[in-house]
Amino acid sequence: MVDNVMAMAATSSMRERSDEVVLRLQNLTKQYGKRLAVDNLSLNIHRGDVFGFLGPNGAGKTTTIRMVFGLITPTAGSVEILGKDVLHHRAEVLPRVGALIETPALYLYMSGLNNLKAVAATLGGVPAKRYDAILELVGLKGREKDRVRTYSLGMKQRLGLAIALLQDPEVLILDEPANGLDPAGIVEMRDLMHRLASEGKTVLISSHLLTEVQQICSRVAIINFGKLITETTIEDLTRGHGEYEVQVERAQEALQLILQQPWGRSAHLSQNGAIITPTPQGRGRDLNLFLGQAGFVVDTLAPATHDLEQVFLQLTSSQAGDVK
Repeated sequence: MVDNVMAMAATSSMRERSDEVVLRLQNLTKQYGKRLAVDNLSLNIHRGDVFGFLGPNGAGKTTTIRMVFGLITPTAGSVEILGKDVLHHRAEVLPRVGALIETPALYLYMSGLNNLKAVAATLGGVPAKRYDAILELVGLKGREKDRVRTYSLGMKQRLGLAIALLQDPEVLILDEPANGLDPAGIVEMRDLMHRLASEGKTVLISSHLLTEVQQICSRVAIINFGKLITETTIEDLTRGHGEYEVQVERAQEALQLILQQPWGRSAHLSQNGAIITPTPQGRGRDLNLFLGQAGFVVDTLAPATHDLEQVFLQLTSSQAGDVK
């Protein structure tokens, strides 16, 4: 039930996103000697997007993020944040960007609150009431006076997110934001991302937890070997291509019958024992009728969808084969 609500929230966020591009990568390229770490990458990320930035290890994600922050100079191309070129306007635009990159650097001997105050001091300060609001937002209210060395990994991750939110940024760039969180914390993080997007903030997430990306993000880009493989909505990426998922008793017998039909030669069983198959005329009712007439009673029948992890592995492994 919760997952359905969150998926609806993600779809709603996608539909209500602004046309304003807040993060634009234009033909972004980074070359180290003969190796292209990032190869002519172009992306437009809009206000209100919760955007997944995905790729295998070594695909070029970290190099891209470092170029976004102006930490690495591109070999070619450009990065614009809120309409400003990062290389030429870094001091102007980066205060409007919050980041949680890898493991947050924290003062373990200080309290969570004092960590926030220490970072805020380097940023020129924030209003005192901001601390309470952020601690409440990330779920650390009541533990803010405890020393960070007593925090769990998930709590440290929450504190890192609180630091990223200190200046109420318009853009958030998060690397593995659910790292160390328990299942309840992951759900809360998911809800927080959608809430921030509904307030007009733009969130870019890089994560290996593809099940969470599928439930959090409205759009995703997948890169491999520095190249963009695809950029699309989660809905389009995981939608089946005319196939249906059928739950039926004696599934193996029903599958053998379907495989004998010209339209059913690609049919197969899913991990949960359902039949994934095309239909005689492309409609679910035709499949229901066919199975019923053959003596198989259908329990459930619905358009098939693909798991994001499945799609990701298929896209990245097929490209690896092309490169070889």
